Amino acid sequence: MEQLTRISRESSSLRQRTTEALRTAILEGVFAPGQKLSERELCERLDVSRPCIRESLQHLQAEGLVTIVLHRGPEVSKMDDNEVRDLYAVRVSLETLVVRGFVGHATAAQKTALRTCVDRLAAQVRDGGSSELLSIKGEFYDILIDGCGNSVVGQLLRQLNNRVTVLRRTSMARPGRLPQTVKELDALVRAIEEGQEDKAAELCCEHLRNACANALNGVPLAH
Repeated sequence: MEQLTRISRESSSLRQRTTEALRTAILEGVFAPGQKLSERELCERLDVSRPCIRESLQHLQAEGLVTIVLHRGPEVSKMDDNEVRDLYAVRVSLETLVVRGFVGHATAAQKTALRTCVDRLAAQVRDGGSSELLSIKGEFYDILIDGCGNSVVGQLLRQLNNRVTVLRRTSMARPGRLPQTVKELDALVRAIEEGQEDKAAELCCEHLRNACANALNGVPLAH
């Protein structure tokens, strides 16, 4: 938990900053799936009150990142096989809408930025990968969402991606997965650049099917 830093009292919303700090810690792997979250220890590490920690944990519970277990307390959420499949089924529906919208609404600059993200991921493959992988993948989806022309589906996908990131951290580290991811995203972006909406949507589905299978095979899940 050394990565957690104290929360500034100058913040306009102490609870919001506390929530963001805990969310980031979960997404960056500071807390592992299934790990118990001690309210007392979090209070000490972040230098905030227990009610503030409790409210933040409840907010993260609503996002699906934290589970409140009876007689045990809060812990980082785990997913069983069915939850992973359900998560990716919803993601396929939302993300294909985003991709279709991006083909029709994105600016040339946004399409260039999307290509740049794929090139940066390819560079990570050549360099053996690094801690920037998740950040670059996050940028990729931010660009897609910003350029899709549908703020509602974009907001829903952003919320879903918080839970996906927990899976992605482990699944992208599996041997061979990152090069395959880059290959799939390269094909997807090429279809977008060529204005082939149907092909881009199908390639998006294919990428997500592969990502789901990879998650089911490679991530420690709750059973």
